[in-house]
Amino acid sequence: MLRSVLDTNVVLAAKRSVNPLSPNAEIIARWMAGEFIWLVTDDVLAEYAQKLLEKNVDVQLVEQFLADLLIYGEAVAIQFYHFHHYPVDVDDVAFLLAAVNGNATHLVTYDEHLRDIGVFYPEFVTCEPLGFLADLRTASLKG
Repeated sequence: MLRSVLDTNVVLAAKRSVNPLSPNAEIIARWMAGEFIWLVTDDVLAEYAQKLLEKNVDVQLVEQFLADLLIYGEAVAIQFYHFHHYPVDVDDVAFLLAAVNGNATHLVTYDEHLRDIGVFYPEFVTCEPLGFLADLRTASLKG
């Protein structure tokens, strides 16, 4: 089963989308259907909460979303803190730590800097949501 870390920009796009068929909304729906494991850490959850609230997502929706992640996501314990290549943006460290320590298969982001650093981490795929959806769909067909 795929194990994924979703960057905040993907979560924001899903939560703010008015189209329930958007790629980002489909990713969330596939997670809720149990098609992949969503990896989270305390820092990742804090980042989600902060950015969602900054973008005026309803507080109750944010609380429910975080509660769902705490129940159905997989909490990653951070054991390994050092990277062989650090991201340019310090906010990206939390997502990279979650991917490395959670044995992720995918780190999903729109962030160009985070995608670019993916070449230094061949143990997981760093991609945009459409690439992740393609891999999810393929995995579902094999499933």
